[in-house]
Amino acid sequence: MGSTLLPLIPLSAAATTTTTIPASAKIRCSSYSPIHFRSQKTFIPPDVYSHPAAILLELCSNMKELHQILPLVIKNGLFNEHLFQTKFVSLFAKFGSLREAALVFNPIEDKIDELYHTMLKGHAKSSSLEDAVSFFCRMKCDDVRPVVYNFTYLLKTCGDNSDLRRGKEIHAQLIINGFASNIFAMTGVVNMYAKCRRIDEAYKMFDRMPERDLVAWNAIIAGYAQNGLPRKALELLLRLQEEGKQPDSITIVTILPACADIGSLTIGKAVHSYVIRAGFGSLVNITTALVNMYSKCGLVGTARLIFDRMRVRNVVSWNSMIDGYTQSGDSEEAMEIFKKMLDVGVEPTNVTIMGALHASADLGDLERGRYIHELLDQIGLGSDVSIMNSLISMYSKCKRVDIAAEIFKNLQGKTLVSWNAMILGYAQNGRVTEALSCFCKMQQQNVKPDSFTMVSVMLALADLSVLRQAKWIHGLVFRYCLEKNVFVMTALVDMYAKCGGVHTARKLFDMLDERHVTTWNAMIDGYGTHGLGKAAVELFEEMLMGFIKPNDVTFLCILSACSHSGLVEEGCRYFTSMKHDFGLVPEMDHYGTMVDLLGRVGRLDEAWDFIQKMPIEPEISVFGAMLGACKIHKNVELGEKAAKRLFELGPNEGGYHVLLANIYATASNWDGVAKVRTMMEKKGLQKTPGCSLVELRNEVHTFYSGSTTHPQSKRIYGALEALGDKMKAAGYVPDTNSIHDVEDDVKEQLLNSHSEKLAIAFGLINTSAGTTIHIRKNLRVCGDCHNATKYISLVTRREIIVRDMHRFHHFRNGICSCGDYW
Repeated sequence: MGSTLLPLIPLSAAATTTTTIPASAKIRCSSYSPIHFRSQKTFIPPDVYSHPAAILLELCSNMKELHQILPLVIKNGLFNEHLFQTKFVSLFAKFGSLREAALVFNPIEDKIDELYHTMLKGHAKSSSLEDAVSFFCRMKCDDVRPVVYNFTYLLKTCGDNSDLRRGKEIHAQLIINGFASNIFAMTGVVNMYAKCRRIDEAYKMFDRMPERDLVAWNAIIAGYAQNGLPRKALELLLRLQEEGKQPDSITIVTILPACADIGSLTIGKAVHSYVIRAGFGSLVNITTALVNMYSKCGLVGTARLIFDRMRVRNVVSWNSMIDGYTQSGDSEEAMEIFKKMLDVGVEPTNVTIMGALHASADLGDLERGRYIHELLDQIGLGSDVSIMNSLISMYSKCKRVDIAAEIFKNLQGKTLVSWNAMILGYAQNGRVTEALSCFCKMQQQNVKPDSFTMVSVMLALADLSVLRQAKWIHGLVFRYCLEKNVFVMTALVDMYAKCGGVHTARKLFDMLDERHVTTWNAMIDGYGTHGLGKAAVELFEEMLMGFIKPNDVTFLCILSACSHSGLVEEGCRYFTSMKHDFGLVPEMDHYGTMVDLLGRVGRLDEAWDFIQKMPIEPEISVFGAMLGACKIHKNVELGEKAAKRLFELGPNEGGYHVLLANIYATASNWDGVAKVRTMMEKKGLQKTPGCSLVELRNEVHTFYSGSTTHPQSKRIYGALEALGDKMKAAGYVPDTNSIHDVEDDVKEQLLNSHSEKLAIAFGLINTSAGTTIHIRKNLRVCGDCHNATKYISLVTRREIIVRDMHRFHHFRNGICSCGDYW
């Protein structure tokens, strides 16, 4: 086996233990026999202590100084003194050179026990657990009597390495050597089991201790807190006080994160009061824990007050404040704290850098993100995999997924987090093919995906809107046994809804044993995008009757659902309820959706008045909704007002210029159209080209308006021409009102080359009769294409599902699910 195991605990001793020691806990030792310990030699000449070399060793602070002192000791004939031998072994081990410690230790013929203990301590702290256990075995073979600290060092190493098997072996040896009632030893046992995530075993050890000091209490409290059981940790804190003991600074540092984990501001404030009464307020570890607690409980302002009043701050204090601002959504202030930290000369750690990169990513601030990237080599963190993963995420969120991909490509020692970051980066940037390709490569390299991986892949597939691929990923969820993960299942519900399978999404939703608020949001939003506003309202009302309360995203989903279905009164009621009944402050998106809700039904004056009375300054989304409503209802006057504000807020947004031009065109105001086009030419703006995607036999085909590059272009245009005759016979009339300056036959040709019509024709000629055709459009479906698709579904007897940038349209037998309201 090549490993050193400890001796099997005797049955008599095992009967007194409080945990199960495995029968495999054996030792391999060349001369193991009944133990007969020799006596220690402890006599040290008194004058040795006062020798200058001994004083120098006490003051020694690094390896260089130690190498300078060693010749002095040898020269003065002191090297054979046990005091100096022990000190050299201790210092070499302390400075991380066990090799040199062994060079001192091994040649000594008459070794005192203290030398062994010192060498074991060095192994426990600086070498592998295997080497430490091997040296412990050597001690046994050399008849060295173990002391309690031998076991505490070894147990700590086992805990740090999460090596439960070794930990149980050490525990067995501890009992054999008579330390089962020793408070220090058993505290080490409690720590070991807790760190090995066997908190129940840890508590058994703690509960059966005949005597417990504050260190033992701190160990078990920390064990529960660090094993995700903060409430149990708080219960033990109360028991500690009931037994007449007062928490010390270690207890407080342990318990404050537990308060943060359960979000208990009341208990956190009580602990803060105790900190002040006990005089711990000046301890940097305590104040840092308070900063962290208040930040995680939502009072980042209070955290900042404590931070600003700290006389001494360490790097953890700065990290806590940066993280607090980032988690509260104030990434700008997080970056300011990071800058201030650098200005005062505090060297950042990997945690600092990851926090700053997170803030840069949230801000979409590529410049500051690049600055942090350049800083890495200066502080020696350029090869840290965790930081590289954060860089991948930062560049992806800053729309530079190309740089992220280059970092990922060159990254040595990729972890699962690395793959997840890259897959998500591709998905967030609409690079669906690359996301799926990266996922496949990950599997080829035998990296098992986790829940985060699957959620990221489903995000990409939801954007692609291909139902066949959705079913494939659904199968993988079961293959990897993730069907009980609420986040994965929520993503699955969302993906099916966005791939056109809203009824499948609801079936999955109903089957879930656990639902988070995000699960409800996904299903409500799914109904909304499919134009099933009444179903969305019913589900929302069902949610209100349960224990899960809606959040701001829930209200955005239900308001959008009401908007898509013309449910104005319901939408207005929910908007009012959001603030009055749930204490949620509407954000810009909520206001934009309300404008869209009022505008779609033609209540344009009311929508404009709503904008004027907004308590916050309206942004692009609000005026964009207003302009879209003016386009639907051909209101030139309000359209011009909305466009004027849009051009001020987003002068380079070409889409809104096109929308205004379309408003002018529907009103036959060709001078206005020409004016807008001239404005666009001067600014160098271009209309986003229409693009439609259709999937066929696991391959996605992309069509642009007017494109003739597809291998089947001739067949596609031929099919469209034949369809046109059938559609006209059924009553279809092309809507050419938005096109001017060309002949009528050319107008029809231009309309006939819109991307969604090309995609539909391709689907028709490449699938059998009765097959449903799924189309993904990057822009809003135009009026003529919407009308034409209704007729195509009628004359071909096909169901056609079109997902545009706003919603789904299910065309069947000449009727659209939206009821011509979109």
